[in-house]
Amino acid sequence: MADEAKKRVFSGIQPTGKITLGNYLGAIRNWLPLQQQYDCLFCVVDLHSLTVAQVPAELRKNTLDLVALYIACGIDPAKSNLFIQSHVHEHTELAWILDTVAYVGELNRMTQFKDKSRRHADNINMGLMNYPVLMASDILLYQTDLVPVGKDQVQHVELTRDLAERFNARYSDTFVVPQCLVSKAGSSIKSLQDPSAKMSKSDPNENAVITLSDDADAIRRKLRRAVTDSDSGPNCVRHGEDKAAVSNLLNIYTLCAGVSIDEAERKFEGKGYGVFKDAVADAVISVVQPIQAEQKRLLADKAYLECVLRQGAENATHIAQKTLSKVYRKVGLIPKIR
Repeated sequence: MADEAKKRVFSGIQPTGKITLGNYLGAIRNWLPLQQQYDCLFCVVDLHSLTVAQVPAELRKNTLDLVALYIACGIDPAKSNLFIQSHVHEHTELAWILDTVAYVGELNRMTQFKDKSRRHADNINMGLMNYPVLMASDILLYQTDLVPVGKDQVQHVELTRDLAERFNARYSDTFVVPQCLVSKAGSSIKSLQDPSAKMSKSDPNENAVITLSDDADAIRRKLRRAVTDSDSGPNCVRHGEDKAAVSNLLNIYTLCAGVSIDEAERKFEGKGYGVFKDAVADAVISVVQPIQAEQKRLLADKAYLECVLRQGAENATHIAQKTLSKVYRKVGLIPKIR
């Protein structure tokens, strides 16, 4: 079980597409303070990405880019364990065992399976349905206490809890039953073109999304084109349910500039959307450019990244083997003869 003196955290992101400002503000940035308090494992979940057809060379590049991006954003390999999912084969082995306690009905009900099946109707593979079981394996393999997730992933963690409790009831206590850790800060960064939808790296409209690889000109252009509303009066820059698009831009601004909503509203009182959008762009660029520079530096040092990944896989495997050995024994499998 995880060390009671220091609870364990696990989270990961798929290396598909370009990481968005929403991914950073809603997930990666919120991981940074966790490193001081918890035993953290942060993973690049490359196996999950295979549920949608990938270009192999692009997947390899995106995976290494994401490793470098994690570190550039502040994930410290000296404090947290950083590794690639496919480098620890126990993930897929435990997933098979968990498949035997997962029910088809509950997997069919997963919101993301329904959504991805609609969007990829020509490729409804078993991986799409089984995605939550592999995610459960990712979490349970490390006896995880807390899982930082966005609201769209809460259902998957609830399934993970169900599978852990079901296995524990059938075979005796084996897994820690994890809890969701849902951060409010940055958890609801929306599309720049449709504030009813989250900012997603799979959005086909490039003007809807700011990525961490966008240059300053692209960031300014996208923010100037961001939707607002018809209210252009002296108090048009304000936060409220009737101002979803502007509220989204205010959320981005306050998180990047490090000020409160009240401070931002006072700053832009009497100013129009043009001035406001330029200020949002300045704040975003001030956050993104140092990350880009550090990621570029890290990608030029392949030896360092390989060292981080080698050590990360070794540390993760050490924990994973203990859990899997216990699981195999519980279900009645004969240990490997050494």
